[in-house]
Amino acid sequence: MGIIKKFRIKSFKNINSIIEFKNVTLSYGKRIILDNINFKINEGQIFGMLGPNGVGKSTIFNLITGLISPDSGIIKINGEEVSDYPIYLRTKKFNVGYVPQYGGYFRDLTLYDNLKAISEIVIENKNIKSEKINYLLSKFELENVKSIKAKFLSGGQKKKLVIALSLLSDPKVLLLDECFAALDVLTIKMLQEIIVNLQQETRITICICDHQARDLLACVDVAMILSNGKIVAEDTPSNLVKNIDAKNAYFGDNFKIN
Repeated sequence: MGIIKKFRIKSFKNINSIIEFKNVTLSYGKRIILDNINFKINEGQIFGMLGPNGVGKSTIFNLITGLISPDSGIIKINGEEVSDYPIYLRTKKFNVGYVPQYGGYFRDLTLYDNLKAISEIVIENKNIKSEKINYLLSKFELENVKSIKAKFLSGGQKKKLVIALSLLSDPKVLLLDECFAALDVLTIKMLQEIIVNLQQETRITICICDHQARDLLACVDVAMILSNGKIVAEDTPSNLVKNIDAKNAYFGDNFKIN
């Protein structure tokens, strides 16, 4: 699949980092999941994390949201250390949205009622709730299925619903966990275009983790590869696929983006 992004942001040196990990380590029992990792995600960037299942990609998301805490190291969001913030305050203060790999919606509510229920929680101004819901229904082309219960939606429609739910709170950072998993090629392309358009229209910072390299690299500005608890490479997609360490750890010799 070809590159979806119409442009590449060449350098983020003059842009503030919105998420930063400094010397972060995490173990489960004797198993080291993350081993003294360091990386930054810059404001307005689409950032990708690649690696096989179980390598720690979702763990990084759990650390960002505060679901778990590291054994050591510092995590900053928007320049502020977040170790003292519980989950709710962290996501609210720093406007972090999260799209899980599975679920994230009320199965027995209609698509519209899902949006309405979450809007009651995250939108304080009652006058703009309906306007925001209608905007998201139009943006994600969901008007025709808004009266269908969520459990009966297609995989792509469910994914669009969960992304729309996460956008009700106008997040500055959006975390997408394995968003391309178990979807057909056309639905994946649709989601890639949604992700790129969101970034171009709103300058939202988006972080995607996935194990499907081509799907992820088609729509990110920068990606890193995790292996054995370490970051083995980080670069733009075109440079990453040429990186020797990335080839040895993940891609192999014959991998191509296009």
